[in-house]
Amino acid sequence: MHALRSERLSAVLLLFAAAIGLVLANSPAAASVDAVASAHIGPAWLDLSIRHWIGDGLLAIFFFIVAVELKRELAIGELNRPAAALAPAVAALGGVLAPIAVFLAFTGGSPSMVGWPVPTATDIAFALGVLAIFGRYLPTRVRVFLLALAVLDDLIAIVLIALVFTHEVNLPALGLAVVTIGVFGLLSRMLRPRSPWLRARRPVWPIALLLIALGIAAWVFTVWSGVHPTLAGVGLGLTMARFPAGRAAHVLEPWSNALVLPLFACSAALVVIPQVGTAHIDPAFWGIVVALPVGKLIGIVAAGALVIRFTSHAGRTALTLGDLAVVGVLGGIGFTVSLLMNTLAFERSPALVAQGTLGVLIGSGVAIAASAVVVTLQSRHYRRLGATPGVGGALSR
Repeated sequence: MHALRSERLSAVLLLFAAAIGLVLANSPAAASVDAVASAHIGPAWLDLSIRHWIGDGLLAIFFFIVAVELKRELAIGELNRPAAALAPAVAALGGVLAPIAVFLAFTGGSPSMVGWPVPTATDIAFALGVLAIFGRYLPTRVRVFLLALAVLDDLIAIVLIALVFTHEVNLPALGLAVVTIGVFGLLSRMLRPRSPWLRARRPVWPIALLLIALGIAAWVFTVWSGVHPTLAGVGLGLTMARFPAGRAAHVLEPWSNALVLPLFACSAALVVIPQVGTAHIDPAFWGIVVALPVGKLIGIVAAGALVIRFTSHAGRTALTLGDLAVVGVLGGIGFTVSLLMNTLAFERSPALVAQGTLGVLIGSGVAIAASAVVVTLQSRHYRRLGATPGVGGALSR
C-alpha cells in the first residue's frame, strides 16, 4: 500500500486512466462502453448511473481527503497563521481570476460563457506528482507553497460547486445532511487521544462503524438535497476530529490514488473527439485550452510576486520568480477537478461537455509538458547551488 501513496505513481495512473477513457470512447467498443457507464444501478430511492456513482459517490472520498488536508494546514500547517497563509492565498486568488478573464475573453457574449469556473481548478495529486518526478532538488518551501495554494484553490472550487452548480435545493434533505454531518463530527471526538472512551479502554470498532454509517447517510441526504454530493465529503472532512480524520485520510489515500481518481479520470474522458473543423469548435474549447496553462501561470506569478514583494521579512527566504513560475505552470494542471467542473457547467449540452473535456485534457497536457521543462530547469539551478536530492534539500531552510 505504501507504493500507492506515491505522488509520482498517482500522476501516472491519472494520465493512464484518462488516456484509456479517450481511446475507449473513440474505439469500436464505444457504444458498449457508453451503455455500461450509463447503466443505472441501486435501489429505487437512490437510482444512479455508474457514471454518477463514480463522479458523485467515489469522488466524495477524494474531497474528504482534501478537506482533511485543508483542516490540518489551517490547524498546524503552513496556513495556521494569517501572515503565513497570505502569499499562497493571494496567489490562489490570482490563479482563479486570471483564467476566468482569459476564458471570458474567448467566450464573452456566447452561451458557453457559463463554463467560466472550468479553468479555475488545480489538481493537487497531479501537480504534486509532476513536482516529485522532475523537481528532486527543489527546496521544501516550493512544495509547501504549491500544496497550500492547491488546497486553497480546491476550497474555492468547492465554494463554486456549492454556489454556482446547485439549482433546486430540497431544504429538509439538506437539513438532515447538515445534522448528520454535525453528529458525525461530535461522535468522532470520542476517538481523539485521551478521550474518555479510549481512556476507559473501550473498543474503537463500534464508533468506527457508526461513523461510516453516518458518513454514508450524510452523502445520501446530500444527494436527495440537490446539492452536489461531493460536498458531503467536504463537510465530513472539516467536522471530523483532527486525529481520527488524519488516520481515516491515511487509510483512504491509497484507494483514492489507485481507484477513485483513475476511475473518475477514465469516466470523464469517455468523450468522442469531435469531427468538425476549427471554425465549428466552440469558443469554450479554446478558452479552456489557453486559460489553464497561460491564465494560471500569469495569475499565480503576478499575484504571488506582488504579495511576496511587500510581505517578505529579513532573515526569511522568500520564493523567487523561478519558484513562482514552477508553481504557476503546475497550477495549470486542472485535470480531475476541472473535469468535474466541466461536467457540471455544460450538463445540458453533451456537445459542450465533450469539447470542454478535450479542452481540459489538452490544456492540462500543455501545462504538464511546460511543467516538466520549467521544474527541471529550476531543479538543476538548485542542484548547481548545492542542494541535495529530494524535494526539499539543503537549500530549503
